Amino acid sequence: MIDGVRVKPLKVIPDERGRLMELLRADDELFLKFGQVYMTTAYPGVVKGWHYHRVQVDHFVVVKGMAKLVLYDWRKESPTYGEVNEFFMGEHNPLLVQIPPMVLHGFKCISEGELILINCTTEPYRAADPDEFRVDPHDPEIPYDWARKDG
Repeated sequence: MIDGVRVKPLKVIPDERGRLMELLRADDELFLKFGQVYMTTAYPGVVKGWHYHRVQVDHFVVVKGMAKLVLYDWRKESPTYGEVNEFFMGEHNPLLVQIPPMVLHGFKCISEGELILINCTTEPYRAADPDEFRVDPHDPEIPYDWARKDG
């Protein structure tokens, strides 16, 4: 596991009315602080990444569909420099993944329909000075291929 990445298995509580699933609580061991919560979606086969933050910590949860979340540690001072982590998360594997600053991350929709991802960040988005930096998802310097691995 990449240094600083934390994973929380989520519990779905179903009943005859529907389902409930807590994502992140202020009394969770991995809770840091609140910045904002937003939703993003992706259509089947779409890759959203790579990106990273200098300060912000992300907390990703997929609430509809399935995603392949990929993290790449490009922090040269990190004990896990160069490591890649994959998480298959969503309706069939409910997880919260905490992503530390400076870890490249992206996700691909691997479900047949649109996926919905919720992110609870530690910092609010500032349009005038965003802590959001992008890297080409197919950058040859990053040892990862987004293609489906059959076999």
